[in-house]
Amino acid sequence: MTGPSAEAREKLLALHRDRLLVDRYDEAGRLLAAMTPADRARSARLLERVDTAAVADKHPRLPSVTVAVTGHGTLSALRTALTGELCAHGFLPRVRLSDFDSYVFDLGDRNSGLYAARPDVTVCVLDHSTVFDEVPVPFTPEDVAHAFERKLELWRGLVGTFRSAGTGTLVLNTIPLPRHFPAQLLDYPAKARLGAVWRAANAELLGLADAAGSIVVLDLDPLLTTGVELVEPRFEVYTSAHLSESLLTAYAGELGHLVRARSGRTKKVLALDLDQTLWGGVLGDDGVEGIEVAHGHRGEAFHGFQRVVKQLQSQGVLLAAVSKNDHDAVDGALREHPDMLLRNEDFVRVLANWRPKPDNLRELVGSLNLGADSVVFADDSAHECAAVAGDLPEVTVVELDAEPALHARKLLAQAWFSRMETTAEDRARTRLYHEETARSDFLSAAATPEDFLAGLGVSVTLGPVAAADVPRVSQLTLRTNQFNLTTERLSQADVRALAAGPAARVLTISARDRFGDNGIVGVLTLRAEEGELHIGNFLLSCRVFARGIEQACLSSVLGAARRHGYRVVRGSYRPTAKNAKVEKLYPHYGFTGGDGEYAHDLSHILDVPAHLTIEITGGLVPETRPEGAEPCA
Repeated sequence: MTGPSAEAREKLLALHRDRLLVDRYDEAGRLLAAMTPADRARSARLLERVDTAAVADKHPRLPSVTVAVTGHGTLSALRTALTGELCAHGFLPRVRLSDFDSYVFDLGDRNSGLYAARPDVTVCVLDHSTVFDEVPVPFTPEDVAHAFERKLELWRGLVGTFRSAGTGTLVLNTIPLPRHFPAQLLDYPAKARLGAVWRAANAELLGLADAAGSIVVLDLDPLLTTGVELVEPRFEVYTSAHLSESLLTAYAGELGHLVRARSGRTKKVLALDLDQTLWGGVLGDDGVEGIEVAHGHRGEAFHGFQRVVKQLQSQGVLLAAVSKNDHDAVDGALREHPDMLLRNEDFVRVLANWRPKPDNLRELVGSLNLGADSVVFADDSAHECAAVAGDLPEVTVVELDAEPALHARKLLAQAWFSRMETTAEDRARTRLYHEETARSDFLSAAATPEDFLAGLGVSVTLGPVAAADVPRVSQLTLRTNQFNLTTERLSQADVRALAAGPAARVLTISARDRFGDNGIVGVLTLRAEEGELHIGNFLLSCRVFARGIEQACLSSVLGAARRHGYRVVRGSYRPTAKNAKVEKLYPHYGFTGGDGEYAHDLSHILDVPAHLTIEITGGLVPETRPEGAEPCA
């Protein structure tokens, strides 16, 4: 069998035969990404033999992730498939599989090897046998209800132990009901009662998830609607594999999406073709009145796709149109077509012209101040998709085809836009970027940059994080890459724990100006240690670069440190592929040092820029004065 997936498998096998998997591990990830999920899972067996320590030495900037897998049944297929998924997403995976049926000890004993490993993600795979192993024979729906409730009580306790002793994220799953069990009940009312009992228990399972993202419950039922088999009877009987290999492969796919979201690799921009993608027909040939949007079978399919795109946009995905078309015609279609669900204001950019699409995408990411790897590009043309993939390999390409009824399924297949939580800033994101366009126009009209800043009227608020702002702070640490001094990623639980420390502070930075409120745009984390104040991390959204906000915040923190008697303020810079623009930030503001470690002696502190105002809403540095220190004037 030939095709892109088969070709990628052969190339990966060649790397294995030539003993090049360590040296070219990043290439192996790209090859796995080009495969079907089934081929990826099979090929991942080659990666399980790779020395991860050697890969880490060879590729020091490759992010690693440790995942612990435990559960009730045989789960080796999940470990293999998950290794392939994580490598395909650009991670160096370290997947730890516990012994068979050890999940109660793993999660219930604070001294277990699982907790000692301090995994980033812990996966506890639940299945129907965990319940039915304790159901008597013969059984009634009520027997099943009692057994399931006992298990729920156990799982609630394990979740409680994880909250107090675990690290990272714990993943559980709902438990699908195999037909084998209701088929043993002969009367239809009993079948219905069993179904109701099972669904109610799964609803309670889903309720164990928390908004902070430390407990996630994956719903397996949607995976089964894609034709995946729940159980392979012979493997279940002979090897205690209570979930089929195909379901575990799909489960691994969901875990890959979750790890990507947890690591801040969520895509931010959806760039869409228009003709035959967002509507049927060719606008230049058919005119506004002739394109298919809502009527007829194909029109309904395109309208359904627009509904999906609108749903994504409402949660913070930035929409852009990238189309070979006349701009005025596109503008007219988006404004005037009576059945168009998406309108001009839903897009942050409409690039309708006759330039090559890779050139338009470069302009798009430049104007949004984002990296090309934050973009998903969807087009029905195989030629255009190939051109973008070849010229801009960082862009994720989703190739649609001539069947619009499948557009949404293909776009959503890899969950590119999934995140741990949606915040108020996400829902306002399109509006914020429109306001940024107004700022850019204002800058173009200003005589000098100084005139622009003076007329912008920037107002900054700096102070300790409030409870309601923890999700946004966590999100910023996960998603901010350019102005991010150390790229330390914090979960909501991490943020709360850090903020609660008596010798620490988590500061939020908010900004507004004449064009609108940007909300929380930055974070500073601080800790006191033996008379010194350490900046754990400093990050700022790309939307507010070059406005003096970083100088205002550093000036305020340094001034507060001097007033509270600290001898020195220290900060670190950890280089990544994306944060080179802040490499010299600390030296620029009076810090001395090198090799990523800097110190400020507080003798001379730059003033807050005159063009902005800053409001301090609470204590900026830990209240406990270093022992023996006296406050300075």
